[in-house]
Amino acid sequence: MYNPPHPGEFILATYMEPFGLSCRYLAGRLDVSPSTLNRLLKQQSGISPEMALRLSVAGPRFTRHFMAGVRCTNDR
Repeated sequence: MYNPPHPGEFILATYMEPFGLSCRYLAGRLDVSPSTLNRLLKQQSGISPEMALRLSVAGPRFTRHFMAGVRCTNDR
């Protein structure tokens, strides 16, 4: 992982791989299309404020402040 990591890379390494979550499962929990989440995971798109909010609702460790911080550092 690069420092700071891309949000998609972070989500994949921290939540999806260790817990065996699929892209379809997480996309369903976030109420987004699997292709939208897949683009984020493949680092082809950034994280929007709306996606940060969806992630914060999906689990306790997806906090709005953290994801907003990751997004800001990757927007530079």
